Amino acid sequence: MPADVLRLPEDAWLSRATAHRARVERFAAPFLARRSAGRKHPVEDFLFTYYTEKPGRLQRWHPGTGVVLLGEAATERLGWKHHRREGDGVVFDARAFMAERRRTVEFAHSILAGASANPARFSCFGLHEWAMAYKSGENGVRHDYLPLRLGAAGTDAVVEGNRIRCTHIDAFRFYTPQAVGLNELQPTRETQAAMDQPGCLHANMDLYKWAYKLSAAVPGELLLATFELAWEIRTMDMRASPYDLGDWGYDPIRIETAEGKAEYVELQKDFAERSAVLRGQLLDAAEGLLDAPAAR
Repeated sequence: MPADVLRLPEDAWLSRATAHRARVERFAAPFLARRSAGRKHPVEDFLFTYYTEKPGRLQRWHPGTGVVLLGEAATERLGWKHHRREGDGVVFDARAFMAERRRTVEFAHSILAGASANPARFSCFGLHEWAMAYKSGENGVRHDYLPLRLGAAGTDAVVEGNRIRCTHIDAFRFYTPQAVGLNELQPTRETQAAMDQPGCLHANMDLYKWAYKLSAAVPGELLLATFELAWEIRTMDMRASPYDLGDWGYDPIRIETAEGKAEYVELQKDFAERSAVLRGQLLDAAEGLLDAPAAR
């Protein structure tokens, strides 16, 4: 066994795993209760419905690569994918993971590295959500249980009266047909690494996606840091959207005004700074997988 491998006794890692589950439960329990009752929440459901990681998997704490978990409780993980015995403990099997998921790791690394290298832009003002509701009189409203704060005509006027500069494919792909040509950029999946940038709310929410795509190579504390940041960003994103969320307890960020735009940019810059730290940590995790001898 390599000398630099960290060996965690059972009491040390179990306390971290328990704390991890408690953090997840605070978010997951209300979602599961709503789903069981057939109810929706326009903000709090998003990280469990748009993203593919299930609450049960999110509750699994991992220590990251090169950490051996000791004790009887660790043997449960031998039934988890990409785990194996290491001496008297259990460890994440990075070699098996890379044999199956190399292309996923390479793609995640390319997106993370691209967004990290590209300059931040702070001039979109959240208009992607408005473009998704453009011409709702013809297309219907994407979130049909939410009223438009300015009505259909008012929403269209905001879209037509502003420059639309969305850089993120997974926001752009939800534009209404009439809004597609109004975007100054035409992002695609092939150009994502070149166009994603650290000022983009959706690119920063996606740090959560890349964290769970890297699986057990990412420590649980980092995974939940990306999740909780994405939760905050989603809240801000919907407050700046064209929807009236007053009945849900959210005050709008009125991006159709100069004051609202300034508020949006201030929050956007704070998220960009916080995301840069997490993006760097995820890049380290991806590079560790790609550079390991077992991954070649």
